[in-house]
Amino acid sequence: MDAILAARADGAAGTLTRQEYARFCEFFHRHTGIHFNEQKRYFVERRLVDRIAATGSDGFRDYFGLVRFQASGEERQHLVNAMTVNETYFFREDYQFAALTGGVLPLLARGRAADDPIRIWSLPCATGEEPYSIAIAILEQWEQADSFGIEILGSDIDSKVLAEARQGVYGERSLMRLPHSLRARYFSRLADGQFRLDPGIRGSIDFAPVNVVDPRSMAGYRGMDVIFCRNMLIYFDDLSRRQAVEAMYECMSPGGFIFLGHSESMSRMTSLFLPCKVGDVVAYRKPPCGE
Repeated sequence: MDAILAARADGAAGTLTRQEYARFCEFFHRHTGIHFNEQKRYFVERRLVDRIAATGSDGFRDYFGLVRFQASGEERQHLVNAMTVNETYFFREDYQFAALTGGVLPLLARGRAADDPIRIWSLPCATGEEPYSIAIAILEQWEQADSFGIEILGSDIDSKVLAEARQGVYGERSLMRLPHSLRARYFSRLADGQFRLDPGIRGSIDFAPVNVVDPRSMAGYRGMDVIFCRNMLIYFDDLSRRQAVEAMYECMSPGGFIFLGHSESMSRMTSLFLPCKVGDVVAYRKPPCGE
């Protein structure tokens, strides 16, 4: 244990044997879909050393047993929180929000009853900037926003970021792309220099934990009209990507749209979705009924 704490203190890697590292990566991939290669070893080991110390475990073997067999699953969630990357800010890749409000929503609204809500899912939502940006974009840019019910759901595998998302408090970096007019309209400045989002916007988003590679976790989500799944699948291997997008396909209504990150392509994962040009943006559509 002293050696582990010493390694933690000086930031040294190399606390796991090659076999232990491979075993851990296989376990983590199986439960989250996230693939760590040898290049990620230092990142993974640093966080493992932190968790080993935090739990008072006697080395990797003791800690790994805790993660695998703890009945509550609490430490496994702490581990997931430590290993996931949450890089986001308001109105990131905002051209996709323009495609949503200018093309996708008018198409979905065509022939839809006013009491039939349009359901939008941000997955993964990290600390909430994306689903809140979607809500603000709809209010600001879609003239029919008051004519239809809009349900926005934010989900992530990381429970810590979901708690932060519900608080709706952000630093300057999260707001760096937000126009000053929108900052003034939807945020109040706190004494510590951070910004709190308007309670009306905070209350309009439902946040819930989801693991996209766990069928039980995804089973409760159906009837989604739009999914934003941006820059998550780049951390998966080919098999996990295909499983994830097929699970999302099952969660969507016929004719629903999915937005991926700018470097991601659905054609490399599955043929279930149809590429669809919305303005200058390529989205992917679940075929409507009868097609």
